[in-house]
Amino acid sequence: MNKGDLVKKIAADCKLTKKQASAALDSVTTTITGALKKGDKVTLIGFGSFYVVKRAARTGRNPQTGKPLKIAARKAARFRAGAVLSRKVK
Repeated sequence: MNKGDLVKKIAADCKLTKKQASAALDSVTTTITGALKKGDKVTLIGFGSFYVVKRAARTGRNPQTGKPLKIAARKAARFRAGAVLSRKVK
């Protein structure tokens, strides 16, 4: 399923136009992104949690040459599925 398919499903389920459903989906993703940027955790009960982890700097290898290279420290977004979602997917 891609974003277009998701927008169609939201529009049908909520009796909205595709434009309204797209705006609602964009609002949700923008809000979650903004919260993660600030370092907050976003929890949707029954669905899961979005959070930020810090990845330490490390040494990697260039797969073509085999030479070591430095990989900088960074932050990464993560998602952990909630219990309800996990049970439904099984």
